[in-house]
Parts: sequence; C-alpha cells; structure tokens
Amino acid sequence: MNDDAYEGARLDKDDVVLKTTGLEKAFGGLVATDDVSIEVERGTITGMIGPNGAGKSTLFNLISGFYENDAGHVTVNGEDVTDLEPHERARKGLVRTFQTPRRLEGMSVREAMLVGPGPQKGESIFSLFFAGSDVTEEERANIEQTRELLERFEIGHLIDQPSTDLSGGQMKLVELARAFTTNPDILLLDEPVAGVNPTLANDIKRFIRELNEEGQTFLIIEHDMPFIMDLADPIIVLDQGKVLMEGSPDEVRSDDRVIEAYLGGAGP
Repeated sequence: MNDDAYEGARLDKDDVVLKTTGLEKAFGGLVATDDVSIEVERGTITGMIGPNGAGKSTLFNLISGFYENDAGHVTVNGEDVTDLEPHERARKGLVRTFQTPRRLEGMSVREAMLVGPGPQKGESIFSLFFAGSDVTEEERANIEQTRELLERFEIGHLIDQPSTDLSGGQMKLVELARAFTTNPDILLLDEPVAGVNPTLANDIKRFIRELNEEGQTFLIIEHDMPFIMDLADPIIVLDQGKVLMEGSPDEVRSDDRVIEAYLGGAGP
C-alpha cells in the first residue's frame, strides 16, 4: 500500500490517559513499529486491529515496557514512562494482560491473585517489626479485595483451586481479575477472547462493558472482528507497523484501505 494511504491516528483528544509519540522498533532489518503515535482517551474502550504481522503485539510490548523502543516516547497521564520497567509502569497506572496467561505453579487462585497488588508493607522488614498491625490490616484488605474481584468475575468458587488446574478460559478471568488489584488507569488486553468458547466470550464482553461504565479505560487487541466491532469505539487499525487509520466501527468496516490491508496484508 502506498505510504500516502496511511492516515495515522486521531490526535489532540481531550482527556488522554495513554499517549505514544513516534514509537519505533526494528528487529534486525525488519521494522515492526514504524513511527507510531496514538492517543487513548480516558473512559473509552479503544480497539486495535490489523492483519497478522501488522505489529500489534510489538506495540503492546513497547507500551507496557516488555520491549525497549528504538525511538519515541510513552506517556501515562501526561508523565513520560518510556524509561520505566513494566512493574514501574504498572504503578503509574498502566497494566496489561497477555494472550496466554501464565500459570503460577504451586499457587492457589487466591495466592495467584495476591501476586497482583503493588508494594505492600509486609515486604519490608522494618514494617514487620515496627508496624505489624498495619501489615495485618493491609493483608486482610487484599484478601477481601481478592474475594470480591473473583465474585465479580463469577469465579469465586475457584478461589482455593490450584491455578494449574484451571481451564484456559478460567485463567483469562483470573488474570483479568488480578489486573484490577492494582486499580489501573488504563488496562491493555491482549486478545481477551482468543481460544475461549462463545459463552465465556460474551461474559468477558459484559464484564468489560460494566467496568467501562464505571469509568475504566481499555485498549484491546483482538482478532475476533464481531467481538471488537461490537465492543470498541474508536478502533485503531495497524498495517505493516504503521497506523493506517482510526475511526468508529462503521468507518473501519467501510474503509477500502482496511479491506485492502486484510485481503493483501502482511504475512504471518
């Protein structure tokens, strides 16, 4: 596709929680992310789509700090987080899930959930000796939060199950619940319904909508077109490492450039 066809994302939004400016990443001679600038407005469910090889996962890894960028910046709530590690970005309000959730060997669901919260008083030797009551109270609050989140995602009955015994769909729900133990300003979801059955996919869509109605902001990569088109607005389209366009689901569906990208897009 001709370079002139790449319109880029819509910038200068009113209340931006996440912004990338000129992000670039190459692996050897392959440019995976090519001068990507996007903005995610607070309170939206923003979708991100593109053919295989478009650079979606690379961009997520750059935004969340799992890849080091070659150029450009990432800001969260106006603060530059480009040089921060993933756990440091999470403390700034940027949290992500993965397409394939990691199973925590030897942990129950309750214990796996408690991995989520940020720095805790009990991790400090000083606090253990001199603020024991504060440590106990915080731990009690975290356990109660875990119970409430699992109930919210309708998996409270799994709280004492070994995490390695869960199905892939159940693990997706646990990871989604665990992400909220950090009270994120923006949550990046990497293919939240990949490999799950239609009933669970509808449940996940319902959970995302409910949380968004309460003010949660999402940026979601998804290959399931009916799912993302019904859920997200706006939608950002990537192709060959660049932002092709951004628009409403109807605008994306009817855009000839998007159709061309998918029919003759990048290879795997």
